[in-house]
Amino acid sequence: MDAKAKIAQLLTRWIHAVQTENPDKVVALYAPDAILLPTVSARVRHNHAEIRDYFVHFLSKKPVGSITEQNIRLYGDIAVNSGLYNFHLSEGDITTNAAARFSFVYRKFDNHWLIIEHHSSLLPEG
Repeated sequence: MDAKAKIAQLLTRWIHAVQTENPDKVVALYAPDAILLPTVSARVRHNHAEIRDYFVHFLSKKPVGSITEQNIRLYGDIAVNSGLYNFHLSEGDITTNAAARFSFVYRKFDNHWLIIEHHSSLLPEG
């Protein structure tokens, strides 16, 4: 598998982890000092505990995600994947759609990649 395919696979793995509704599975994909600028919170998350706190809330909405577009660039042991994804969120009987932009920055540690920076923001209408 080439490096770009591996990075694409990492995003798919992240979406699958989110869909488990288990915040620990999601947090395991982030480096200990990762930064998360989340979609539905104004607070920047600076470490695993803060990232987990965000995902406890987000995963309670039973997100089901899909990738609309991804753009992968490689720079040695750093990779960037940015694009668009979409989540269906459920709260009780109400289901909403959240289309968002994303940027994931990965760093290769030994033989595995971890997220070191993740930004996600709702896609503006129009």
